[in-house]
Formats: sequence, structure tokens, C-alpha cells
Amino acid sequence: MMMMMIMMMMRSVISYLSSSELVAAFQRACGLFPAARAAHERSRVHEGGKKPACREGPSERAANGRPKSEDWSLQYVVKNWPLFFLFVVSTMLGNEVSYISFLPFIHWNLDPFLCRRLVNMWTVVMYIGQVLKDMLKLPRPLSPPVVKLEQRIEFGMPSTHAMAATAIAFTLLLSAPERVKFQFEVGLVVAVVLSALVSLSRLYTGMHSALDVICGNLISALILVVSYPYWDSLDFFQLNNPMSPVIALVVPLMLCYNYPALDHYSDSRGDTTIILGAGAGCSVGYWLNQRLGVTFEPSGPFPVNLPPMTLRIFTFGVARFVVGLSILVLTRQVMKWIVLRVLCWYYDVAVDDVGARRRKEIEVPLKFSTYLAIGLVNTVVVCRVFVLLGLL
Repeated sequence: MMMMMIMMMMRSVISYLSSSELVAAFQRACGLFPAARAAHERSRVHEGGKKPACREGPSERAANGRPKSEDWSLQYVVKNWPLFFLFVVSTMLGNEVSYISFLPFIHWNLDPFLCRRLVNMWTVVMYIGQVLKDMLKLPRPLSPPVVKLEQRIEFGMPSTHAMAATAIAFTLLLSAPERVKFQFEVGLVVAVVLSALVSLSRLYTGMHSALDVICGNLISALILVVSYPYWDSLDFFQLNNPMSPVIALVVPLMLCYNYPALDHYSDSRGDTTIILGAGAGCSVGYWLNQRLGVTFEPSGPFPVNLPPMTLRIFTFGVARFVVGLSILVLTRQVMKWIVLRVLCWYYDVAVDDVGARRRKEIEVPLKFSTYLAIGLVNTVVVCRVFVLLGLL
């Protein structure tokens, strides 16, 4: 009897946390409302009790809960602009593009050791999150009642934004004391605030339920707790074992080719391939730097004091970021151009055939090799260019 009551309570809590109404209530509390005209059109009922054609029925939704027609999804009213900008910026911080920019910045301007830890955890967490989405196949919040600020075609559970934000923030918090002197309590507050903002932004944008976000946070926390005792051992293996680059290339590539298949096309496989490719490239690059005897890491003794921010340090940091990012963008464009044409020639398809690009035999090697090159260039080439330019 007691077990039945506990099960019923758990079902009730899960149902409440996964409800679209809870997301809509959070949006309204933050000053985000559907436009009056759109709301009126969706609630209007034709004569005879039939709903208007613009209203979505079950058959008008994709498998992931996303409506097949989203023309009305951008019709919203903002009554609290500070919160709007706060959450929009916060959700941008959780995008893959932001991490692919932020992680090299850490490598070039702070410490490659920290970047290595962050890339490793980011890759693992994002892969697990993406696979869980396509295995569980749970829908995103329904609209109406939720206002959608983005268009996504992946499934909802768990929130990979929440997973990545939690993993990045707390991996940095746990790794930094080994290398840099700082007040841990301040770092803890910053980590909690950043991960909370990114997580809440997914509710605000209507992309995830509260359950999606909470599960994302908990899964990341579990991965961190389980893996933390082995970070030093994995770091030593990654840098010194002769098999490290082989494993770093073969395992991610196998995971990409064996990604869970769906009955419709989704960005998930491509996004996961990008992440695994970048992670593999960085891993091989760090191993190669160790072999070459130049890792570009700060000299000890550790932990070191952070130097005071001066105009010279700021200028050099910005210059390194601009030059480095330009090199990575150029690498991406060149590799994508070359690999795409080679693959299209091999499979005898047109370069501009979008459908062909979505085929696994083209999408996986294209994205994996492109971002593998980006990871290698980021870790091996860019810092050497900085030395030649006098920026390092």
C-alpha cells in the first residue's frame, strides 16, 4: 500500500514537472505572453463545434511534439524586456557555437590544461545527452499554451543545454584550483548562477519542460561525480599512451556511425558528430603537443596567481581570440569545401543536393573530418601562429 502511494506521488510529481502548463506559467511570470491575435485565433471555434484549421490537433504535430507549421510561434508579447534579454543571452551561452568559441578562448588565453578537461567532459556529456534524447523520444512542450522562441526538431528529454552548462561550469570549478589561485566560494556562486540561468532560459524559450531541465542537471552531476576520481589518470593516459590518438579517433567515429536511427531526419546525429569530431581532434592535438615537447601550458609552481588585468594583457587576449577564431573559421570552410566535394564525387551525387548531404555515409565523414581538423588546428597550429606573430 505504501509503495503504491509512493508510486502515485512520483507519477504526480513527474506529470507536474513535465507539463506544458508549468512552462507557460513560468513564461507568463517572466513577462512573456502569446500575442492577443494569435491566442484569439487559436481559441476560436467554428460553427458546429469544429476547431479552426490553424489549431493543432494530435495529427498536426511531429513526433517530437513540435508543430508542423510554426508561423504563429513567433507571435508573442514581451512585458519584461530585462528578463527577455537575460534569458535569450543565457540560452545562447548554452549553444554549441558558444562552447566552440569559449573553449578555444580558455586554451589560448588561460591554460590548455583546463581546456583539455573541459573538452573531455563536454564531449562525454553532450554525447550521452543527445543519445538519450533520441532513445527516449519524449516531446518538447506543446504550443499552445507555451510560446516558442526557437525552432528545434530534436526531442526534449534531457535538456542538453542544461547538461552542458552544468558540466562546463562545475568541471572548470573543480579543475581550476589545481592551476589558479581564486576564492572557491566565489567560483561556486558563479558556477551555480551560470548553470541556473542557462537551465531556466530553456523554460523561458519554451524549448524544455522543467523535468527535461532537472534531469539534464542531474545526469551531468552524476557523470561529474562518477568520473571525477579518474580525471588525473585519464589525463595522463590521454597525453602519454601511444594508443591514445588511435582510441580518440576510432571510438568517436564508431559512435557516430552507430548513432540511434530515427524514422525522420534530425539534426541530432550531425550535431553529435560535430562535438565528437572536435573532441577527437583536440585529444589527438594534445597528445601530439606532448610528443613535440611544447604544450603551451603555464610554468609552475601551481596554483599560480592570476595576473592583474592590464591594457596590454586585454589587447593581446582579444588579438589572440580574433586571430585564432579566424584561423578556425578558415579551417572549417576549407575542409568542408574539400571533403564535401570528395564525398559527392565518390558517391556520385550533386554537391548542392541537400538530401544527399543528410545521408549517414556523407553527413558523418563530412562533419567528423571537418571538426576533427578544427580540433587539431586549435590545439597544435594556432598557438604556434601566435608565437610567430609575437602574440604568445
